[in-house]
Amino acid sequence: MGLEEGEKPHAVCLPALAQGHITPMLEMAKLLHARGFHFTFVNTEFNHRRLLRSRGTAALDGLPSFRFAAIPDGLPPSEADATQDVPALCYAMATTFLPHLQALLAKLNDPSSGVPPITCLVVDGVASFSYDAAEELGVPCVALWTSSACGFMGYRHFRRLIDRGLVPFKDEEQLTDNGHLDTAVDGMSGMCDGIRLRDFPTMIRTTDRDDIILNYSTTSCARPRGCRSQTPSCSTPSTHSSSRFSTPCAPSSRPCTPSVRCISTPATSSPPAPRSTASAPTSGRSRTASSRGSTGTAPEPSCTSTTEASP
Repeated sequence: MGLEEGEKPHAVCLPALAQGHITPMLEMAKLLHARGFHFTFVNTEFNHRRLLRSRGTAALDGLPSFRFAAIPDGLPPSEADATQDVPALCYAMATTFLPHLQALLAKLNDPSSGVPPITCLVVDGVASFSYDAAEELGVPCVALWTSSACGFMGYRHFRRLIDRGLVPFKDEEQLTDNGHLDTAVDGMSGMCDGIRLRDFPTMIRTTDRDDIILNYSTTSCARPRGCRSQTPSCSTPSTHSSSRFSTPCAPSSRPCTPSVRCISTPATSSPPAPRSTASAPTSGRSRTASSRGSTGTAPEPSCTSTTEASP
């Protein structure tokens, strides 16, 4: 579906569900809107209602070219101002969000919707299910990582830590043992040699191989490099099956995308890895974005990634 003369490109923006993800995504959406994009900013119905209560019933009316939309989060009803359970949200994002997003995209792309046809998706890096929606729609998908660049690289190496047997931790004592947390880990590309276990995002601090947040974070970081649809259990070797995620790791029949580009915006000084005890990735000053989509053609499509620093 092409643009008519004078129509704006239409980006659908989907942040992850926490405030530290929504705020930077909204900042970027406003910048792109100022450059001529039509924007649809998607929240969950739960967060949408909270915003209306805190800012007033007209707060999300938007502009003709910057609209807000909402999709269900798949969780049972809860108190209006409750803090939602992060593992439950991760599970819901992996298992229930995709059909709701696809239904919204189909509605927006209907000729009677009154908005330009969708030309791209801009999504949070941990909302990797969105890549499947973009692929089905045939539009590029750009993923914004709201963590620091150092934190992003830490997430990318979760799979390597698991393969080396360093994660999950062997027992509860190791979770707080300073000697164990100071264990140096070499060979982590993009990170300093001798980086310690304590310097990685805290999702690795678990003794449970079926930990929802660990598996979800591992899979979300792996998705841009792969060519198959994955749920958190699919990030694990075939010898392990996470009982909490029922979707099998079946090979995909879809062809690989031509390439995957990762653009990291370096900070003035290399930021440390996140050390907070939060259960979900947090925002940082240095942002990392990865793009995935059929934005070009290549004679020999591959799924290798390239990394380059932005100007």
